Amino acid sequence: MTRGVPIPEVREQLFAAADRALARDGAAGLTTRAVTAEAGVANGVLHRHFRDLDDFLASFTASRLQAIADGAAALPGRAGQGSVTANLTDATVAVFGPDAQALMSLVAAKPELGLTLEHATDGAGGLGDIERHFAAYLDAEKKLGRIGPGADTEMLAFTLLGTVHHLVISRRSDTPDLRRQVQRIVAALAGGMDAAG
Repeated sequence: MTRGVPIPEVREQLFAAADRALARDGAAGLTTRAVTAEAGVANGVLHRHFRDLDDFLASFTASRLQAIADGAAALPGRAGQGSVTANLTDATVAVFGPDAQALMSLVAAKPELGLTLEHATDGAGGLGDIERHFAAYLDAEKKLGRIGPGADTEMLAFTLLGTVHHLVISRRSDTPDLRRQVQRIVAALAGGMDAAG
């Protein structure tokens, strides 16, 4: 790359490179050199946009968590369509798909990034937003009478996401596929939805 030539949307270019490096080499592979080489830019480019590698990784984590939360925002619009169990299963599998699993492996390897997840819940996207989208979906289904009026939607959303999070971080390679496990969890929680009819 020629020196002094501006790179459009360089932050996203670096984040996309980090996605690829993380998927290929795991959390240990996310070094300044690996990310910039993957992005096809000089090492100094990363340091012109971020204080250091830790600042880059915190911004990368927050960006990817926000993208996952944005995907979950579509769930309330599914109310009244399909089945509640299928909708919850699809949305949960999407939230905990490969991108989220890579992100969890990064946070497990660098626990200080956990603070990024905590701060991301203060109305700025992240885990709290994902829970709110799931609870909003369940509230909409409750209004439609597809789950019972006594369902504690906030606790159901919290329990579903927390349980699947635990499943994902503790899975062994020989565990059944994620979708089948999530379907079983949703079915088990369905009893707590005080289902109408």
